[in-house]
Amino acid sequence: MSTTAERASELLALHRAPEILTVVNVWDVVSARVVATTPGTTALATASHSIAATLGYEDGEHIPLDLMLDMVGRIVAATDLPVTADLEAGYGDPAGTIGRAIDLGVVGANIEDQMRPLADATGNVEAIMAAAAAAGVPDFVLNARTDAFLLAGDRPRADVLADAVERGRAFLDAGAPVVFVPGLLSEDEIATLVAAYGDRRLSTIGVPGSVPLPRQQELGVARVSYGPYSQSAALTALQELVESVHAGGGLPDGLRRLN
Repeated sequence: MSTTAERASELLALHRAPEILTVVNVWDVVSARVVATTPGTTALATASHSIAATLGYEDGEHIPLDLMLDMVGRIVAATDLPVTADLEAGYGDPAGTIGRAIDLGVVGANIEDQMRPLADATGNVEAIMAAAAAAGVPDFVLNARTDAFLLAGDRPRADVLADAVERGRAFLDAGAPVVFVPGLLSEDEIATLVAAYGDRRLSTIGVPGSVPLPRQQELGVARVSYGPYSQSAALTALQELVESVHAGGGLPDGLRRLN
């Protein structure tokens, strides 16, 4: 069994490799086991929205931190793969929350900037990386998230991209190894962000209409995750089964026993 520090180094290496890292997000133990045992999976990522929904909470830090970390810890314990956790904005104490997550074996995390003043956001990045180093995990993979596109409103797209460039560069300078820019990004926007951050420093999210994975790899993207969309896919399959049963049908052909 590898140590937390070793798994962090493994996860960092996966981000730096020429092959793009894809992580289909999980939300409980059974989803973690299914994803972890699917050939090609090299790391796991939790989805805060999906964990909150599983336990009956709205997204946006409405779920108590103890409950979030309890589920994250169960996921970590269910696999030998490196696990990165979506911890929203850090629940009021980003560095302290990361410290608790590391104690559970988490080796990476998403932390949202929520477009806070840049000095505050970069201060959080510095504090998180210092806490990780103090915990003996210097290669902790902070996926420092900027919400520039998600909170853009009706601002000109070029201005939003400029914000993402500025904030991402600042997060990298503050010690984050990767910057997460969620949103539906064009190929040109991805290319601009990679040029600004450096090769294998940008993390994106897969959404309907996203630039295809092979092209993102060519452009130098480090990682693509899927947030709550993986849970949506699972629940869509469940709803379709219910609709089929109500219509007089039954289980679909090819059903797999996965638990």
